Amino acid sequence: MPVPALKEQFNTDMVTLPRFLLESQKLQSHSTGEFTLLLNSLQFAFKFISQTIRKAELVHFSGLAGTSNRTGDEQKKLDVLGDEIFINAMKSSGNVKVLVSEEQEDLIVFPTSNGTYAVCCDPIDGSSNLDAGVSVGTIVSLFKLLPGSTGAIQDVLRPGTEMVGACYAMYGASTHLLLTTGSGVDGFTLDNNIGEFILVYPDLRLPLHNPIYSINEGNSYYWSDEIKTFIENLKEPQENGKPFSARYIGSMVADMHRTFMYGGLFAYPSDRKAGSGKLRLLYEAFPMSYLVEQAGGIAVNDRGERILDLRPNHIHDKSSIWLGSKDDVHRYMKHIGKSVKF
Repeated sequence: MPVPALKEQFNTDMVTLPRFLLESQKLQSHSTGEFTLLLNSLQFAFKFISQTIRKAELVHFSGLAGTSNRTGDEQKKLDVLGDEIFINAMKSSGNVKVLVSEEQEDLIVFPTSNGTYAVCCDPIDGSSNLDAGVSVGTIVSLFKLLPGSTGAIQDVLRPGTEMVGACYAMYGASTHLLLTTGSGVDGFTLDNNIGEFILVYPDLRLPLHNPIYSINEGNSYYWSDEIKTFIENLKEPQENGKPFSARYIGSMVADMHRTFMYGGLFAYPSDRKAGSGKLRLLYEAFPMSYLVEQAGGIAVNDRGERILDLRPNHIHDKSSIWLGSKDDVHRYMKHIGKSVKF
């Protein structure tokens, strides 16, 4: 029996994340390389956190740390460690001047850095599910410092439209990375054998529609009647005679990764317990909304306002959110009597 050609067994021309970044940098005539170095530092943090999560249970590093973060969530031991990993990676990069983390009450300014970027992050999103082996992730938004700034809170208290990049890493059966720098979305998967993120989803686009909705219906008692009615309508037979399917993991990164892969609607509305919503603008709602829009979707709040047009007043400000496939978010907009104007 003839032996198959090697080229049929192995792909020897893989596009790694560093290669992708360098090739993208060449297309920018005024590029200094600083942004590329920042993104390389981010991928190091993602790899470090990924490996730490995978071995945490074996070295008895699971469970609660016994403290709460600024937003009131109980901290896991891995929340604290993930935060330290991320802070040190950004500090050592030399390209970051300002850092906002969900786990820190105040923003961090690196006094010795000459970097010109501000990074906002949720180091381990969905950490309440960690001990059950559920996929969690890191969510990041990137801003360029304001002209003349040496690092201040004003560098991040800006509309999401002023971001220069956003990404998330999901740590599950594989480690996935979705990245945008304002020219579409590209998806990478970590090859543990060679230690590199490999491009697997170039120019990823959200399907226009998929009858899947993702929402925490355990909060439905506290929802407004308008939201209750909308979700109940999704459970009724639609045009194809079938209702929407419910899919909810409880980790935003995991739920949104499924949405990027298959389409559908993810929502976390405000309610009587959380009048402003629950998701933090700077490091959850903004980066996910930027990725969604760059992939052809839509992201709005309960009132139908574009998420990226909002401006936070505090680094931990929260928002309601509805995002995902264009037709499915349109369905919600129509329900509340609003039209998309962006």
